[in-house]
Amino acid sequence: MRFIFKNLGAIRQAELTLGDLTIICGKNNTGKTYVAYATYGFLDYWHKELSIDIPSEIVTQVMDKGSISVPIELFAKDAEKILETASSRFSKQLNKVFAGKESRFENSSLSVKVDYAKDYKSNKVSFTAGSVDRSLLQVTSDKNDDNLTISLLVDKSSEDLPPRSFVEDMISAAIRDLVFKDKMPRPFIASAERTGSAIFQKELDFTRSRLIDMIGDKDANISLSKLLGGFRAEYPIPVKRNVDFIRGLPNITNKESVFAKHHPEVLDHFKDIIGGEYKVSKDGEIQFIPNKKRSAKLSLVESSSAVRSLLDIGFYLRHIAQPGDMIIVDEPELNLHPENQRKVARLFAMLVNHGIKVFITTHSDFIIKELNLLILFNQGGERLLQLAARENYTPKEFLSPGKIKVYMAKEELVKVDGISKRTKCNTLVAAEISAETGIGLESFDSTIETLNRIQDEIIWGE
Repeated sequence: MRFIFKNLGAIRQAELTLGDLTIICGKNNTGKTYVAYATYGFLDYWHKELSIDIPSEIVTQVMDKGSISVPIELFAKDAEKILETASSRFSKQLNKVFAGKESRFENSSLSVKVDYAKDYKSNKVSFTAGSVDRSLLQVTSDKNDDNLTISLLVDKSSEDLPPRSFVEDMISAAIRDLVFKDKMPRPFIASAERTGSAIFQKELDFTRSRLIDMIGDKDANISLSKLLGGFRAEYPIPVKRNVDFIRGLPNITNKESVFAKHHPEVLDHFKDIIGGEYKVSKDGEIQFIPNKKRSAKLSLVESSSAVRSLLDIGFYLRHIAQPGDMIIVDEPELNLHPENQRKVARLFAMLVNHGIKVFITTHSDFIIKELNLLILFNQGGERLLQLAARENYTPKEFLSPGKIKVYMAKEELVKVDGISKRTKCNTLVAAEISAETGIGLESFDSTIETLNRIQDEIIWGE
């Protein structure tokens, strides 16, 4: 999947091809977070908001006949148009993704290019939707089937008959899943503001509840327009998703992720990073239980900043994560000691090797160098395998360089909008990656070399 960004924050023009592991490095204010948020925003929009135009006669036939079969090719032939439409619609609401002024994004755009699944017959899809008590509609297509079968699961005269918009949304979701199979990962994001989201979620809930109480108080002499005018609590969508996720934690603790079911060693590795585990009490309070003192049940305020920083990632890994997902982490090194930064890099490698795509922005030389080691170990051979075993690495952590895309956000001469003359502006520059030397990034190495040079001159006078 390839993203093309134009006039997005500090980025004038850039292209990004997602890998199984995608990394963006660079100095502050070069556009890393903008790219990460926009990528998340598009995938979130794709899965939650995008509606593919469904011919009205198809919906009418479903409502009248109860069940019909529709040729999938009717939609598959328009795959490129569907992508173009989705990119255009999303670009028009970029200001909402960043909670910024509309005028700042009027020239911004994002477009997405995907090699969609032309052999859609090899895919299958099955959706059943409705209320908690009753299923209303089913949309299916078996492997090697040319058709999409849409069936009402209630009598056409029933009061439970779903509205037309519901039927359209279900068909739209089925088409997205069939035609773009495995091309649009379900995203989860841990924003750079995740620590604050963890601490202040209760205060945000209290403010919302207090506002509702004030509106409902008939005896209160309150100007509704003035009251609402004072509550402009708009956040970038990734931050809002973090808050909503933490708010809903009590509702997901009965779910099991792929790691809880099949790869508990990943969860054990995560417990080693935070030095304990998270729990949700019966009254919905999030607690941290340290490995060294199991009797202690610490609130988030009483816990370390590292524990708060990794909270949403921990619950995602235990309860939500499934193969084909993408987890986006803005600055995973936040509040982490260098030793734990290395462990987080190894965690990401394990996720990639278990089918979870990972996208990070980072300033951490420790994370990059740890990933380098995992690339180098992947060469194999008796000597490297013995060294890996001695240092407690396992083959489940080794990384193939073909799975990784690394970019440096920096100022560079590029062709803007097809103009032959190159213009100096902020963009993304792909880094060299090889099995023998790992990831080639000048930024970190030059900074470390400068520090070493100054220190040597202070000590040795040369």
